[in-house]
Amino acid sequence: MTSDNTTLDASAPRLEVDTLLDDPHTRIVVCCGSGGVGKTTTAAALGVRAAERGRKVVVLTIDPARRLAQSMGISELDNVPRQVKGVVETSGGELHAMMLDMKRTFDEIVEGHADADRARAILENPFYQSLSAGFAGTQEYMAMEKLGQLRANDEWDLIIVDTPPSRSALDFLDAPKRLGSFLDGKFIRVLMAPAKVGGRAGMKFLNVGMSMMTGTLSKLMGGQLLRDVQTFVAAMDTMFGGFRTRADATYRLLQAPGTAFLVVAAPERDALREAAYFVERLAAEEMPLAGLVLNRVHGSGAAQLSAERALAAAEALTDRMAEDTHADPPADADAETGAAPDTAAGPDSGRTENNLEANGIVDLDGGKAGSRTAGGLSPAAAAEHVTPTSASAAQLAAGLLRLHAERMQVLARERRTRDRFTALHPEVPVTEVAALPGDVHDLAGLRAIGHRLALNATDTDDPTGTGD
Repeated sequence: MTSDNTTLDASAPRLEVDTLLDDPHTRIVVCCGSGGVGKTTTAAALGVRAAERGRKVVVLTIDPARRLAQSMGISELDNVPRQVKGVVETSGGELHAMMLDMKRTFDEIVEGHADADRARAILENPFYQSLSAGFAGTQEYMAMEKLGQLRANDEWDLIIVDTPPSRSALDFLDAPKRLGSFLDGKFIRVLMAPAKVGGRAGMKFLNVGMSMMTGTLSKLMGGQLLRDVQTFVAAMDTMFGGFRTRADATYRLLQAPGTAFLVVAAPERDALREAAYFVERLAAEEMPLAGLVLNRVHGSGAAQLSAERALAAAEALTDRMAEDTHADPPADADAETGAAPDTAAGPDSGRTENNLEANGIVDLDGGKAGSRTAGGLSPAAAAEHVTPTSASAAQLAAGLLRLHAERMQVLARERRTRDRFTALHPEVPVTEVAALPGDVHDLAGLRAIGHRLALNATDTDDPTGTGD
């Protein structure tokens, strides 16, 4: 028989969320993981809890869905941190939130590192506009740029980052390096050569060195693309080194002791497999991992009743009902049909007799209180005359037992999946977040999630999540 216990093994370290949030040395918390596991909600809930415990917090989300703004009661989020109203500030904390505007962040970099004329030339360049809006890795790179800006301002005690949903952990960790390398790489340097050599000589050099590539580009996308790229490269020449420098600085910031990574996962095989991969990659890159948040964990108030016992009890009730159905009819039943005799029928059974018809009792009293109609009992009389039969009660009990068995099977599957992760990574602290009955739409819901983050899924203290 499989155990249905859902508590964490004693050997698995516990992630102390409040200790992490209260530590003044913790300046950045990065929530990462695969898509659909609750990273945005977790980041927002951490922000609410940290603010109400006395820290000045900003939550940076990159999620294109605007759930964070809705939950925090903000009409919209943009590239500027906005204070969240309704957070309990008795401890002196504040909560701000913002959503990354990828293109605007790129524009700010250009405007901050180029003179007005050159900045205008870059911002109006078609290749730059395409690059800043949709180049692979730009979103992740700009998220790290914005993180660097927020940290440099030193305005907030704690920055919580909700990373973009990605298909691989490599996308998030490699994007800053990848974009920095692209803008500072050999391809860009070769394109920049004509501007440095100048005039026709430069174009001749370019055509000799890149005749095959430029010919292909001209055929597929037209010669205008190449000219746009060359113009962009010439204008960005003085900024390429800055991209690489900032990418390296951001990477070091992620590795610094004041940063803490939280891997968020659901208790499902695919989500925990990607979480395990993320944990391994963070270790390889020497990133400070705080622990795993196992989100939406199911529980039961009757865990002592196993799935097997519940199914056995349901089967026993079903068998008993089947036996009762085939039992002998009552003594006063009709001898041939087994039906109760029609004592109300009169000499003319085709007419209404004593208010009785084939489909029920007809109301001949003009709807007097307590009278009954052809549709059955009136609402007033229903509560007095109708009670559940023993058969329907047994049927209901059997259905509930089967539902409980299904829930216990889900719990057992989640436990096995979690145990495989903890066996592979016994050093990773874990906290389990009990699933809420519905979606989170407001600060109260985020507060409840924050409370559950600080507890364990099976803790029973303050189940509403409204206190500490």
